[in-house]
Amino acid sequence: MGLLSAMQGFCVIGIVIAVGYVAARMQIGGASAQMVLNRFSFFISSPCLMFAILSKESLAEIFHPSIIVAFVSAMVVGVAFLVLNRLIFHLNAAEATIGALNSLYLNSNNIGLPVATYILGNPALVAPILVMQQAVFTPIGLTALDATTKGEISVREIASQPLHQPMLLGSLGGIVVSAISAQAGWYVIPNFIFDPIDMIGASAVPMILMAFGMSLYGSQPMKNKRNRDATVAVAILKNLVMPVVAFLLAYFVMGFRGATLYACVVLAALPTGQNVYNYAARYNVGLGFARDGILVSTVTSPVVIAVVAAVLG
Repeated sequence: MGLLSAMQGFCVIGIVIAVGYVAARMQIGGASAQMVLNRFSFFISSPCLMFAILSKESLAEIFHPSIIVAFVSAMVVGVAFLVLNRLIFHLNAAEATIGALNSLYLNSNNIGLPVATYILGNPALVAPILVMQQAVFTPIGLTALDATTKGEISVREIASQPLHQPMLLGSLGGIVVSAISAQAGWYVIPNFIFDPIDMIGASAVPMILMAFGMSLYGSQPMKNKRNRDATVAVAILKNLVMPVVAFLLAYFVMGFRGATLYACVVLAALPTGQNVYNYAARYNVGLGFARDGILVSTVTSPVVIAVVAAVLG
């Protein structure tokens, strides 16, 4: 049943991605269509979606203990890449930082939201991951990139990073409303305000998927032979090692079973988040490496999630 649900979910996701690819191939919307969809979903639709979802979730569900599994499994693969780099790849410090982020950073937006919605049946499951990544991993990664590319650390820029993440702000707003509503005993946002937010949020997932489909048109992965082995290592760490670590932690340490265990492992198998490419572009380091890691892990992730569904679903 879990495998069937996963395949149906991938079918839904795949069709929408294919529509985006065809639209790009036929140049519907022009050269800027992908950017427009990405920016609209990033700045407006996705924050509205996360606010609408989280404002009606209980705090116990939002800060579920499964966040411990996500954090520890991410740290394990990030450190593993740094060890492999030291022993085998010998990338410079800045590129090694990009490699570690490629290995541990989950695509909780572009792929995570659709997977949580159509395969796990609960888009709120990505919220703890989103908060964890933006509050912990992003500042750490940017600090390392500041130190390795500029030779100095811009505390102001790093501290202000959460303010530049609309999805995080939407999530935090939803959490605040959830807490206030729990204290009040009733939902404090009136319907005439909530309904348009919810309506706009409903456009996030299809826009995200179509924009991703557009990005696949004309892409040429793995052109840089120097980083090819490191890119393969990133995909293995992200899509194979991280789900295994998540399963071991969730099953043997946290004692999760059933749907909770399934969700932990499926979310751990998500591909690398596209934020990593944005960080690489900001510091002008490891651009091809970041892009290839994201693309390869995105292509292989559905296979791994299908296997997880067959075994645990």
